[in-house]
Formats: sequence, structure tokens, C-alpha cells
Amino acid sequence: SFRTHMKGGVYVTDTLYLKKMQGLLVTQECLNQNIIYLKYIFSGTFFSPCLFFHSMRAQKQLVLLHREDGPAPKGTVDWLNMRSWISRHLHLACPRRVFSKRSQPKLLELYQRVFEKPADRHSDFSRLARILTGNAIALVLGGGGARGCSQVGIMRALCEAGIPVDLIGGTSIGSLMGALYAEDRSHSRLRIRAREWAMEMTSVFRKVLDLTYPITSMFSGASFNSGINNVFKSKQIEDLWIPYFNITTDITASAMRVHTDGSLWRYVRASMSLSGYLPPLCDPKDGHLLMDGGYINNLPADVARSMGAKVAIAIDVGSRDETNLTNYGDSLSGWWLLWKRLNPLAEKVKVLNMAEIQTRLAYVCCVRQLESVKSSDYCEYIRPPIDRYRTLEFGKFDEIAEVGYQHGKTVFDVWRRSGVVEKMLKDRHQEEFHNTQSRSNVRMLAVNNTWTYTIQSNFIYKAV
Repeated sequence: SFRTHMKGGVYVTDTLYLKKMQGLLVTQECLNQNIIYLKYIFSGTFFSPCLFFHSMRAQKQLVLLHREDGPAPKGTVDWLNMRSWISRHLHLACPRRVFSKRSQPKLLELYQRVFEKPADRHSDFSRLARILTGNAIALVLGGGGARGCSQVGIMRALCEAGIPVDLIGGTSIGSLMGALYAEDRSHSRLRIRAREWAMEMTSVFRKVLDLTYPITSMFSGASFNSGINNVFKSKQIEDLWIPYFNITTDITASAMRVHTDGSLWRYVRASMSLSGYLPPLCDPKDGHLLMDGGYINNLPADVARSMGAKVAIAIDVGSRDETNLTNYGDSLSGWWLLWKRLNPLAEKVKVLNMAEIQTRLAYVCCVRQLESVKSSDYCEYIRPPIDRYRTLEFGKFDEIAEVGYQHGKTVFDVWRRSGVVEKMLKDRHQEEFHNTQSRSNVRMLAVNNTWTYTIQSNFIYKAV
């Protein structure tokens, strides 16, 4: 096992420094290098918040180990609040052998057998290895109302295609679907929970009860809040199995907000707050007013990239604007337009009304960003054929999800045959590390001159 036993039952691991397969030796020299420094901690244990707070250059990542058959992560925020120097945290579900109390010889014998087996790319330790080596695969889910139900089907096809997900983020309906996946990676349970929520959205009775005097919005938001709260309860973003983020539009600061911590249901609700229908959500941290993230970044693949993803699988379910509009010249008479619409014999014209113009203006920034993402070399763009479905048609959940599933199967089969999946899973550092002895930001210590960074990554894949 690649771990060093510390006082108080805490295990500390530095994956870049190996010590002859007999565990890892953590030294002051290790902390003084520009490396990624990991602290493995068994769920339920305690260690000093000042432990190894020496180097400002090393990236310090907290890795919490959980039993596979144990409860879901909880209370992560308490660990992080006491350790502001931690740059990132991860939750890993571990097989029983990780918690084994075997002697060291028996442990080495056990892991020799483990190393002979092929690595499971879907395991949490495989995800850790990809993140450490810069090979993380992100799933990015865009906003689009009921059309987002297709993302449930695509995620099922993604799993069947054998493509792992190391980071997940989304906007609007995508933030909801992404949070469901990050909380519980079982597709069957994800579908059940997503469908239950979608059916609640079809309730006319709930909508009528939530109507209010439309000064800020048509609805008070209480009913919508209740629906989202019922899905996620008191879950915090920090407690999700897969690293997660969502996007909101901060209309107080006129800025994009990326949420990676805090109350899950609140920030999902904020990311889905469509202007005119729901009031802005007041951020419990600073009181800023948060609106639907689709106004500023409806498909945040660029955010996933900035968080370390090598590739982002981006699923776009947004509406497409009509571009074949009538050229009415330099001026427009509303009376003429009214006559055209009322007269059944008149030639129909396509002219935007005031609400449509305001909506398009609100999404100008988002459209520009989307085109930039689609043309990037790190983004694998997917758009299922869901244009015929309207934004509020949540009652067609099963039909829309099936459309997404069938489209996903087709796309991922093409990816497999064309080598896209293989390229996605390939270690991007492999050739670089074979051709160079050192890097400016990573120090490698070889054991008998045979260990490379890639081999160490494979070690992490299989070790637990």
C-alpha cells in the first residue's frame, strides 16, 4: 500500500515520491518542492489543521477516503474551514482492502496481485490519477429548460460507452442534472429523481398557488424552492462524490459567478432563476442577487478547462433563435404588423416583439461565449435533436430522455470507431515525460531509474 502511517490513525500520501514500494516517506524536502502534495484521511478521523503547513509553493490536496458500503460524505466544510491552505479536496470510495489491518508483507503480497489486474477507469482512484496528471475529463451540461431532460439519456449512454467523468458542471437545468449525477452516480436512481422533479414542474396547482403580484416576478419562488429542496435536502456542494460547479449571473456585481461550495439546492435554484418568472436568489454569503447562469455562460466548458480538465464533453440543449426574419426597412408601424397578423389572407411576416428583443439582448454575451467554446480544441460538442420541444414541456420527460439516449449512443459509437475515446483516455503527458528528465512544476524521484510519472499514475490507478 502506498501510504505512511501517522500518529492518530491518519494516513498521509505524496504520490510523486515513491520509496521502494514500502510506503511513502514524507520529508521536509518533499514539502519544499513545486509538487502536488496529498493528504489521505480516513473518513471519521482527525488530524491537526496545522499539519505540514510549511511550503507555500506545493499544491496541498485533501483526499477523504470512504468505505464503499459506508454513508455518503458529510461535513466536508468543517475540514476545509479549518484548513484554508488546502487547494482542492476529493472524496474517494475505497474497497475494503484499503482499510485492511494486514501486516506489511501480506499487504505487499495482496497488492502484487492487484497490480496484475487491469485498472478500472471508472474507479475513484482512477479519477484521482487523471486529475493529478492533467488528464481529467469534464462533463458540462447546458441550460434549456425541459430540453435538459435529454441530458439524462446522454449520461446513460456515456456510462455505457465506458467514458469516465472526473468533473461535472452546468448551468440552469444542467446544474440540476449535473448535481444529481455528482451526488449519486447510479444512472437508475438519477433518472428516477430527475423524473420525479420534472413531474412536479408540470403541476398547474403548484404554479397557481405560487403566483404573486408581478413587481419582480410572476411567481414568489416558494414552490420552486420547495421542489429543489426536496431533491437535495441539506446537501453541500463540498460533499458531492464528483467535483462539481455551477454558474449563476450576479446582477449586483454584473459578473459571472462559479459556485464550488455552499448549499447545493440554493445555488442550483439560483442557476435556474429565469428573469420574469422567479425572483433573484439572495446569496447567503454576501447578499448579492443571483439569476440564471444562462444569461452569461450557458455552456461553461471554458470554466471546466480553467479547473484543470483536459477535455470537456459539452451538451448543448439551449433554444436556437430564428434567424430568417422579415426585412421591414428603416421603420416599422405596429398597425401594419397588427394587420398582417389579423388578416388571414395577408402574407405572414417574422418580426420580433419587445419581449423577444429583450430576451435576445440578454443572451448576446452567452451566444458569443458558446461559439467560442464550440470552436475550441478541448471541447467535444454534442447537441441532441431536441429543437421541437419547448422550454416548459417537462411532462415529456421520458420521450426527451430517450431522444438523448439514442443520440448519445450514436455519437459515442462514432467516437469509439474514430479514436476520439482512445485519445480522450490517453495520458497527455506520456510522450512529454519520456522525452524529458524534469519539468519546472513537477519533480520526479525515480526508484532504480525505472519509475516515470506515467507509471506512477498507473500505480495510483491500481493501488487501491
